[in-house]
Amino acid sequence: MKPIGLGHNGGPPLEEPEADGGWGLWIWKRKHKAAWKTPPREIALRRLARAEELGMTYKEYTLEILERGRYL
Repeated sequence: MKPIGLGHNGGPPLEEPEADGGWGLWIWKRKHKAAWKTPPREIALRRLARAEELGMTYKEYTLEILERGRYL
């Protein structure tokens, strides 16, 4: 198996986690929590307004930003 590049958390584990969860699972959960951290009020309101314009929920719109790395 080829090692994953530096700075990539590898995503959630696809196999059953180890009894203690393992290092990869711990890192993935930490990065996932950081990505979904609540932004400042002004940014959240701007995202909510844009999501409503597009007929999406706030969470769907935020997920698109996280997946694509750019705003719609």
